[in-house]
Amino acid sequence: MRRYSPRVFAIASKFFRQRTQVEDAAQEAFLKAYTQLSSYEGRGSLVGWLSQITKNQCINMLRNAKRRPESTVSELTDHVGPWLENQMADASVERHQAGERNLVASDLADKILGELSPDDRLVLISIDGEQLPVKDVAEMTGWSESKVKVRAFRARRRLRQAVEKLLASGIGGGEKKGG
Repeated sequence: MRRYSPRVFAIASKFFRQRTQVEDAAQEAFLKAYTQLSSYEGRGSLVGWLSQITKNQCINMLRNAKRRPESTVSELTDHVGPWLENQMADASVERHQAGERNLVASDLADKILGELSPDDRLVLISIDGEQLPVKDVAEMTGWSESKVKVRAFRARRRLRQAVEKLLASGIGGGEKKGG
């Protein structure tokens, strides 16, 4: 638990903002992993298996929270209701704008990652995206640790070149070089 708790907490923190919810998700994930340890077949890394349990636990907690709303607006006082409606409307607009920005960023990331080979994408997403240790990526791919490190280094360089090319073409909103 000590060894993997930073990873579990990092995953849960992506789903929840409140510390208590993050702690609840982590505790439930470790409990589920402990009770289902016999089902771990050793095909992948233990940290990958535990990460997937944590993600699933967080998703389940979010689904359950949607089924049990805390209270309705009609139960609130006359003063609090309109204020809360305004806050909810503002939050909805912000969420929509953030969603649009995330969609644009996701499309841009997909376009840039599409410039890379599948092996390069796998290494970058595993090491930089999921923050898996080089050792786990080596086990997952069947490559040596040194090959994973070299592949990641070269993939990052190719990624930088793809971003520079995209910015130079004006697609990313940047200006052309030299002008």
